[in-house]
Amino acid sequence: MTDFAYNSALPTRFPKVEQFATIDSTNRYLLDAARDGVANGLVVLADEQTAGRGRLGRTWTAPPGGSLLVSVLLRPSIPVDSWYLVTLAAGIAAAETVAELTDASLVPKLKWPNDLVVPEGKLAGLLAERRGDVLVVGMGLNIDWPAVPDELRDIAAVISLSGATRVPSRDEVLIAWLRRWNGWLTILESPAGAERVRIASEAMSATVGSTVRIQLAEETFEGLAVGITANGHLIVATAEGRREISAGDVTHLRGVSGV
Repeated sequence: MTDFAYNSALPTRFPKVEQFATIDSTNRYLLDAARDGVANGLVVLADEQTAGRGRLGRTWTAPPGGSLLVSVLLRPSIPVDSWYLVTLAAGIAAAETVAELTDASLVPKLKWPNDLVVPEGKLAGLLAERRGDVLVVGMGLNIDWPAVPDELRDIAAVISLSGATRVPSRDEVLIAWLRRWNGWLTILESPAGAERVRIASEAMSATVGSTVRIQLAEETFEGLAVGITANGHLIVATAEGRREISAGDVTHLRGVSGV
């Protein structure tokens, strides 16, 4: 383990970055560290994860060094029922970062609840996990792969393979993302911040305006995604009326959204 060389370039909200060549899961590491009272804002970066996790128990795999594999420990000052907005703000910041660092040649959209997508597929995924007063937000963002493995074809997208005119380094992406996320977190902590995050997420959404299939623990239904609430939930219009979804697996039905 080594300390990240560019700590001085980061906002004070994120005072330290620890880097690993290989780790089972950056989220797991920080959730364990939370029990020991680790400082707020600790960032963990890995070249490779052997047990990286996505939502619903899915695995996250990437060639060593080819993706930004990172987790951040926060103790948010906003109400707990709005903590999902912290993750939403991280997604907004990630999409803005990719657009900025690729000179706007690649502009991802947000697939609710926590993916960045481009026409080629999923560019990044975020996973937030709570333990007491701690929220750990992890992200895997694909930057530079030699090729997409056959088993991930039509699923995963990579900056270097998606027509970007410029492929940034992983360090560039990390620093720019943390800076932008810090800005959005500052907004979120302001009186009107939740509404500003909601508006930004809707404007960048690939889900709002799409016909979707929602899979919940005990049912599956279809409808038109029509908006995002002030606490980050998805509003879906169905034949029976509007429903507010706080969590679920979302499929964009083919031929509707394009991503």
